[in-house]
Amino acid sequence: MESTVVVGAGPAGLTAAYELTRRGHPCEVFEADRVVGGISRTEERDGWRFDIGGHRFFTKVPRVEDFWNEILGEEDFLLRPRMSRIHYRGRFYDYPLRASNALLNLGVLESLRCVGSYAWARVRPPADQSTFEGWVAARFGRRLYRIFFKTYTEKVWGVPAASIQADWAAQRIRNLSLGKAVADALRPGRNQKEITSLIEEFRYPRLGPGMMWEACADRVRERGSPVHLGTRVERVRRHRGRLAVTVRQDDGFHSDGGVNGVIRPDGSRVRPDGGSATREVHCDTLISSMPLNALIRAFGPDVPDAVAEAAAGLRYRDFLTVALVVPERFSFPDNWIYIHSPEVRLGRVQNYGSWSPYLVQAGRTCLGLEYFVNEGDDLWRTPDDDLVAFGTRELEHLGLVTPGSVQRGYVVRMPKAYPVYDAGYADNVEVLRKYLDVEWPEIHPIGRNGMHRYNNQDHSMLTAMLTVENVVDGARHDVWEVNVDAEYHEERADRGKAARGTGRDAPVLLAETSASA
Repeated sequence: MESTVVVGAGPAGLTAAYELTRRGHPCEVFEADRVVGGISRTEERDGWRFDIGGHRFFTKVPRVEDFWNEILGEEDFLLRPRMSRIHYRGRFYDYPLRASNALLNLGVLESLRCVGSYAWARVRPPADQSTFEGWVAARFGRRLYRIFFKTYTEKVWGVPAASIQADWAAQRIRNLSLGKAVADALRPGRNQKEITSLIEEFRYPRLGPGMMWEACADRVRERGSPVHLGTRVERVRRHRGRLAVTVRQDDGFHSDGGVNGVIRPDGSRVRPDGGSATREVHCDTLISSMPLNALIRAFGPDVPDAVAEAAAGLRYRDFLTVALVVPERFSFPDNWIYIHSPEVRLGRVQNYGSWSPYLVQAGRTCLGLEYFVNEGDDLWRTPDDDLVAFGTRELEHLGLVTPGSVQRGYVVRMPKAYPVYDAGYADNVEVLRKYLDVEWPEIHPIGRNGMHRYNNQDHSMLTAMLTVENVVDGARHDVWEVNVDAEYHEERADRGKAARGTGRDAPVLLAETSASA
């Protein structure tokens, strides 16, 4: 039987491993981090649990829903209301759009200006809609674009919105425009699923998204396939007609005290004898959710110059969370609040207690302050204690807590959280895709970072499912068609229409950056 290596133990990698072992195909999973789940992990510190980015378990892909139900029982899920608002100039704006709320906050004069700007955009749309700015302005008008999209989007990506490609907006808010949002606001009824940005309730694992992926990893191990943590892929080459994958296992410890090692099928953890250790694993197939540019670098220095340049041209946006414990009176009903105020660097605030009461402790809640950064920049390098103090000051400045109310804080850093859709990304990805198709057909990129595509969690899982069918069953799915603007349609014999994955990201008049991904 052919052997398979799976790189990455996030939603895509673990879905691939689970689907392989379901079919009786053993595999080995290598994860560079100390925990499974990728950005869909649940961090735990002193009994507090943090969802890194917020992950709604909502999908229109039936097989993904079935997967979730197979891993966790019904008792493990909570049905949670979806509520989020925008904080702008000291006021809160509802999402989905409530006409009365928007009118009250903007005022009659500003509302008329926004409607006029939208009407003008319909008559004279921007000539260049290839950028995020042009695409959104065409659908909302420039005035609403400046109020609800520009500041937040530039916080997320750290570059002018005019330099971000429209592909990202098309994926995140493709079915939403001002006209449709207003129509939906005036139409009664809950749980409307026609527009991905407008769902109003969702399922959520009671201990956070990591509960799903920890359980999935357990199932993979139970079927005899090991999951190696703290183990990164350093080199991929060919040897005697097979792939030879060099992996390096860390010394067993992280700065936060976490222990790495190998999780055996029986659940025991083997710690290396100090120092890092490398070994070479031979396989017939490699399924990779590691960053696409890192995969290319793993081939060594002999890749063609054009390929190396394309890999070097791919960029990622990194992410850190400052989690602050506060008295319960500072809780709010929202899952998250978007911070459009330009005078602070804070992008979004989660209330973990609104996701699940099992994430927090009695009498208190935990607010997750989310900052979009670049690895190595000033915030990324700031010591944890200083970041806690910085986040506390920003939260107090916004009036979301009173001075002296923060009781303790924690910091979680997440590198390569979001693939950047800059002007050159599509051409670069196409170069790498063709190179892999021709030179490395036994290597299959999957998931968000593996394909450099801003997939949701369900879309990432779907790329893994289809890839396993290609590898094991000889299917010919074009995995790169999952979650493109035209949408990937998967026919089901028991359903008369195509099913599609949904977005986790898109607040009122802006594209959200985290939820079911």
